[in-house]
Amino acid sequence: MLEEVERWLSTRSWSVTDRPIHQILAAKRASGSSVSVVLPALNEEETVGEIVAVIRHDLMQQVPLVDEIVVVDSGSTDRTSEVAAAAGATVVHRDTVLPRIPAVPGKGEVLWRSLLVTRGDIVCFVDADLREFSSDFVSGIVGPLLTDPGVDLVKAMYDRPLALPGEPASGAAAGQGGRVTELMARPLLNMHWPQLAGFVQPLGGEYAARRSLLERLPFPVGYGVELGMLVDALHLVGLDALAQVDVGVRLHRHQDGQALGRMAAEIYRTAQLRLARGHLVRPALTQFERVEGRFEPRTYSVDTEERPPMAEIPEYAHRRAA
Repeated sequence: MLEEVERWLSTRSWSVTDRPIHQILAAKRASGSSVSVVLPALNEEETVGEIVAVIRHDLMQQVPLVDEIVVVDSGSTDRTSEVAAAAGATVVHRDTVLPRIPAVPGKGEVLWRSLLVTRGDIVCFVDADLREFSSDFVSGIVGPLLTDPGVDLVKAMYDRPLALPGEPASGAAAGQGGRVTELMARPLLNMHWPQLAGFVQPLGGEYAARRSLLERLPFPVGYGVELGMLVDALHLVGLDALAQVDVGVRLHRHQDGQALGRMAAEIYRTAQLRLARGHLVRPALTQFERVEGRFEPRTYSVDTEERPPMAEIPEYAHRRAA
């Protein structure tokens, strides 16, 4: 298995500099493919506008790589929608998409619904909390899908420095930002799906895929969506249809330890469902908070609902036919 991972790393891991933008654009024109960028957003008014503006300037106005930018707002209580729209994105509210199926909270829920409100042959997902954003995040992961017909899904890989509250990014601990990745996702993948051990950022929120793949995948509604998508894509299209591209450094807001614990539990649950569907354990996580001098338990459900492949949704089939 190690030899297979090493072979994959040598043939399916690239740098953003490996594909100049003129080469990517030529491949886009030749294929006639369209590209959608989706930003799932929840209370990201401080960062979403800059991300949209950079993509519009670099990859729509300067060069015609991206055909649409869609921000799917999953219930923000700040000015996320207004800021995103002012920057030039099409803003869609989660609850207006496929209203016959009541929406539930979760990142995967938003990504799943985004397939119904985008038209691109290639869909690129970008988290809305990134700082010092570079359009390389988009062109880097879209490039292999346009230039190599054998690639179906591309993850971004990058350094993830961990900046403490009030600390400038320059003082951040290099490589320490992916705590759930290192403590939960990477051990799970290495033990149970060792073919995927070569992914540097398996939980990263920046990745692109062909619509023809995405519409056949189930979507865990929460934070397990990235791990679930990798595992399911491996079984559906094989390791060589998956790739990764180094795009540099990713700076973003970091969650506190308890939030990370809930993420880790959801990711474990997503993995468990794929290892042994129907073998149920307690899908809950109890954490503790000090309240008035004593520790009080707080129990959270980490059971993760999943949405079916979008290709099975009648509204999607009708939209594609139209």
